[in-house]
Amino acid sequence: MGIDLKADKKWMALALEQAKLAQKSAEVPVGAVLIQDDKLVASAYNQPISSNNPIAHAEIQLLRKAGAQLNNYRLPNTTLYVTLEPCTMCLGAMVHARISCLVFGAYDEKTGVCGSCIDLTNSPCFNHKIEVRGGVLLDNCQQLLQQFFKERRR
Repeated sequence: MGIDLKADKKWMALALEQAKLAQKSAEVPVGAVLIQDDKLVASAYNQPISSNNPIAHAEIQLLRKAGAQLNNYRLPNTTLYVTLEPCTMCLGAMVHARISCLVFGAYDEKTGVCGSCIDLTNSPCFNHKIEVRGGVLLDNCQQLLQQFFKERRR
């Protein structure tokens, strides 16, 4: 899969819209979309607080929807766009789903496992490799998260 920065920005903007839906629901504003053949397969946002479900991260919600939409637990030849660098759980789920490419916006220095805190994307324990790009619409993604946490601290 080649790099198309214009397409990356387009799809990340859509993921940001999902993140804003999360924010409106008092969730940490993280949104995600899954693309296949330049078409939207599914979109989702964080819902752990509202669903009382610790695994209801945007990426997990997205993989569930996409699997149902495509009638397959494997999602090859897809690109997952998410506004925040994934955690261990979400990266593991992407590997199991056989996501081809991951594009994220903001880096997560505390729990990001795609290069920030640790880089598990090149771990020999995984039998599938995902192409990874970070920092797409970085400022927009970071500002949304920073604004959310600033308001929560008031």
